[in-house]
Amino acid sequence: MKTKKVVVGALAAMLSLSVCSLAPVVAAGETVQISVGKTNAEAGAEFSVDVSLADIPSSGIQALDFAVTYDSKVLTITSVEQGTLINKSAETADKSAALSPLFESSINSKEGFVSMIWSTSTDDASYWLKGDGVFCTIKGTVASGATSGAVADLKIVPIDRETYAGSGSPNGDIGCGYEKDGKPVKLATSVDNGSVTVGKVVTTTTTTKPAEDIVRGDANCDGTVDMGDAVLIMQSLANPNKYGLSGSDSKHITEQGKLNGDVDDEVKGLTSNDALKIQKYLLKSIKEL
Repeated sequence: MKTKKVVVGALAAMLSLSVCSLAPVVAAGETVQISVGKTNAEAGAEFSVDVSLADIPSSGIQALDFAVTYDSKVLTITSVEQGTLINKSAETADKSAALSPLFESSINSKEGFVSMIWSTSTDDASYWLKGDGVFCTIKGTVASGATSGAVADLKIVPIDRETYAGSGSPNGDIGCGYEKDGKPVKLATSVDNGSVTVGKVVTTTTTTKPAEDIVRGDANCDGTVDMGDAVLIMQSLANPNKYGLSGSDSKHITEQGKLNGDVDDEVKGLTSNDALKIQKYLLKSIKEL
């Protein structure tokens, strides 16, 4: 992959910690999880995968940049759209947005990677990236001649360029962090790569357990109904790669947990309404789940 400069403006270059020439302070014990979804799509069909963030510290993220590589013989990336995690009102609060959008992406179809960056100059942390959710959505199509069953990996990597303009040194880090007292603070990151599998989605039939085996509200299956159950439901929805049925976290939701957590009788399956109903039960706004 050849060095590709992502033009984000002088301010973004300063804040994006992987391109900053100053040695950043590293925030101890704080690691941001970046994950790409996994999906299936038939040859010649369109696909869409979310890139999500989780475990963002309370400080928030003021600048973030990374790239996602893909096999350009199998996939064509057509667009990258900012996700719901990005506070759109930051565009108004940040005067520099008139010169350069806060979220930018660049698709290199020849070499098979897409670079993306988000940064803001405002020091009002309420506009920064906070909480768990979708950072952006990558959309594209599968090659018409792709072999059924082929898996095209979507790997999260640092953007391939100089550490900063004129340094002559290749960048080796995902830029993630914020500025405090005029100095950059770097946040560590961990990644969970995704993929697009060519072919139809295989649907499996599961047998629902008898109602007597279901403990309504106990989504984390610890024998009690508390706020942890509502939190796990929201985590499984916002970051399925980590907290979904096959999530990487050891405390991800289970099949039994999904059955227990589905307390909203109006909609089948886990939704945010299930978490809301559990909270109402804990606040004694309702008498039973």
